[in-house]
Amino acid sequence: MKKFILVFTLLIAIQSFAQENGENKLGSWHMYFGTTKVSDKLSIHSEAQLRYFEQAKNFNQLLLRTGLNYHINANAIATIGYGYITTDGTFEEFSNEENAKEHRIFEQFILKNKVSNVAFEHRYRLEQRFLNSGNNSDTQHRARYRLQVTVPLTKIVFLNFYDEIFLNLQNEIFSQNRLYGAIGFNVFKNVSLQVGYLKNHFKSAHYDRLQIGVVINTDLRKSDKNKDDESTKN
Repeated sequence: MKKFILVFTLLIAIQSFAQENGENKLGSWHMYFGTTKVSDKLSIHSEAQLRYFEQAKNFNQLLLRTGLNYHINANAIATIGYGYITTDGTFEEFSNEENAKEHRIFEQFILKNKVSNVAFEHRYRLEQRFLNSGNNSDTQHRARYRLQVTVPLTKIVFLNFYDEIFLNLQNEIFSQNRLYGAIGFNVFKNVSLQVGYLKNHFKSAHYDRLQIGVVINTDLRKSDKNKDDESTKN
């Protein structure tokens, strides 16, 4: 309990400090992530994020993403997917543009490992971005790498940290960097909740964000098995 109080206090302190930096606004990201296992090797990724310049107001960005995961083994996953993103025209990446929309294809590879009870995840992602804003259109390519660390405190409470760098494959290399820290709760067996702070660093801007995320994992194989069991009983 003391660890929980300490971590929660640190998060509050970080968020208070964040309001003094960058835009001088603590924005918010509201997020859903889901994985649906459809076979031993395949699962479907689903994701929705609603991002604001302030707390649940002043729209910044809507991101919808899905993908097909191939589970090579318990610690290696390959993914191909698609994302649709619409962004407010005043945002750093689309300065002075209106109604910016993006169709995105991505390829991804995840490697996992553990040291004691601490879980590490390495995520490598390539993106092909098809951007459109009014009469302007562009195609860009980007690489991303994220190192994520998850530390369990109890069976219910855990800490989650990551740092992710974005690199352009054309023009100027550096795109952005995201540094994240959160406290999480395993609400149910397949449902978890995270509340955390994100520092989103661009070359000429720094955004501070409160993140609230829900993760829901389902397994259709279990449903099929249960149906087979019921049929056997009948």
